[in-house]
Amino acid sequence: MDRIIYTAMNGAARITEHQAALSNNMANVNTAGFREQIALYRSVPVTDGVSLPTRVSTVASTPGNSFQMGTMQTTGRDLDVALSSENGWIAVQTPQGEAYTRAGSLQVGINGLLQTSLGQPVLSDQGGPIDVPDQAALTITSDGTITAIGAGDAPNNILNLGRLKLVNPDNTQLVHGDDGVFRMAPVNGNPAPPLPADPGLRLLSGVLEGSNTNPMASMVGMIENARRFEQQMQVIQQSDRNAERANGILSVSA
Repeated sequence: MDRIIYTAMNGAARITEHQAALSNNMANVNTAGFREQIALYRSVPVTDGVSLPTRVSTVASTPGNSFQMGTMQTTGRDLDVALSSENGWIAVQTPQGEAYTRAGSLQVGINGLLQTSLGQPVLSDQGGPIDVPDQAALTITSDGTITAIGAGDAPNNILNLGRLKLVNPDNTQLVHGDDGVFRMAPVNGNPAPPLPADPGLRLLSGVLEGSNTNPMASMVGMIENARRFEQQMQVIQQSDRNAERANGILSVSA
């Protein structure tokens, strides 16, 4: 009995983890640039030397994200940008070092730096933050070049503030962080070095890339998980009833 309870509870625990991933996807269905979280699981045989080969357990494989492109949403806002292809990321500065995002809803912070909606300064192709003049009107071109016209300046008095750092990493090497951005996987236990800028990447201005989560598929998955969890609980309940019957037979025989 203890073996079947262990197997059923193991499956129920993995289902709960999968449900959490689906719930997170549903919660971010309207988050710009969000990458759907994927939970991968596989079955393994219970090798205790006693169990039958048909008895299996479940283990979690390395979780990852779907890097398919989300739908484009036209906003008309000058500081909204989106990568024009499935490849490419916008480099941002975090306390843990350089990180990458597809969320192109930019804004000017109270410190005068150009930053994301999460407050992370975006980096220039020179590797530093981008300082914006007070009350300047900004324009971002397709190659990431940022120009500004100061308040009260003539239209032809254009300042070049630099160029957004756009990088093109191997998506399989990216790791999603708890702060909502991606980083390159550590190298020998140490943080990965900053990536070089890719001048071939292009941006769409006045456009945001939406989440790539399929809300219908996530909802169906949550319903299926609820049914699977119920099946695991039924297995545990049935094994408990079987144990009670066995104990009753033994007590009568005694």
